[in-house]
Amino acid sequence: MVVSMEKPRPMPAVTEDRPDFVKNSVLYKEFLAEREEILKHKWIESEKAGTDIGFEKALLDWIVKHRSSWREKRMKEGSKTPS
Repeated sequence: MVVSMEKPRPMPAVTEDRPDFVKNSVLYKEFLAEREEILKHKWIESEKAGTDIGFEKALLDWIVKHRSSWREKRMKEGSKTPS
């Protein structure tokens, strides 16, 4: 058995370690905007429940209840890239 003595590499941060072409892509900006909405939803629903509901539950709940209307609103406003 061979054991590696290398230290594990740290996970990259959400935006700091990304190349510019990734940070500037519309798809990545949409991902970040959607993630922010899910985190807001998680906070609101956790406050209502009186306990942390977790990201996965918040994600699924947000997708079912809010994603389509959120996307429609963004398309109508034409704000695919937040300023």
